Amino acid sequence: MGRLANKVAIITGASSGIGHATAALFAREGAAVVVAARRAAPLHDLVAQIRAAGGRASALAGDVGNEAFAQALVARAVDEYGGLDIAFNNAGILGEMGPATQLSLADWNQVLAINLTSAFLAAKYQLPVMAARQGGSLIFTSTFVGYTAGMPGMAAYAASKAGLIGLTQVLASEYGAQQIRVNALLPGGTDTPAGREFANTPEAIALVQQLHALKRMATPAEIARSALYLASDEASFTTGTAMLVDGGVSIQRV
Repeated sequence: MGRLANKVAIITGASSGIGHATAALFAREGAAVVVAARRAAPLHDLVAQIRAAGGRASALAGDVGNEAFAQALVARAVDEYGGLDIAFNNAGILGEMGPATQLSLADWNQVLAINLTSAFLAAKYQLPVMAARQGGSLIFTSTFVGYTAGMPGMAAYAASKAGLIGLTQVLASEYGAQQIRVNALLPGGTDTPAGREFANTPEAIALVQQLHALKRMATPAEIARSALYLASDEASFTTGTAMLVDGGVSIQRV
């Protein structure tokens, strides 16, 4: 039996990168997964892969910043699999980069809507269903940016991701008595399509690698394994944390 046997999980941002790797891993560990992202075709390919390997999966495409979509995701988990035990609210964007004084209000609002407001909407509908199961694990993907390091040109991204840590702490406090654990996962530089938007040349990739104590970037699978820990009973006494999985970028100074 896998570490998530008989569990039901929602994973957003599952069309690529960390979300894709996490959905596949959770399914291999026994969870029935409901995967979400804006693009339908990659989601359906992921579902086909999971089912071909003997897993259970369902896909729903939509905008995580839309409240009706947040409701629909939870309804899909309940209707198809009977409830919800785990939510990995991972969807996010970098947004426009540049000096804060040159960032438009529209760009600022878009990043906060997708990275932070969507997390609030997700939790709003996920938590009551988890409470009905008398427990669960809620995970947000944050970052070290705006937590242990300031990166020029990333004001909206850093603010939205730092906001997730505050949201994590409050929800962990509010729902701990109902045995719902809430944690934030803080990856370092990871080789994903979003990561390549920032490190998009060999020189930029080398610079990002050098920032880490391990002198490399993470693979999506490595971050997925940390998400698995937080989702599983192995983390049964872990809640309210900002868990760094950053290859030492937070402590690197040379």
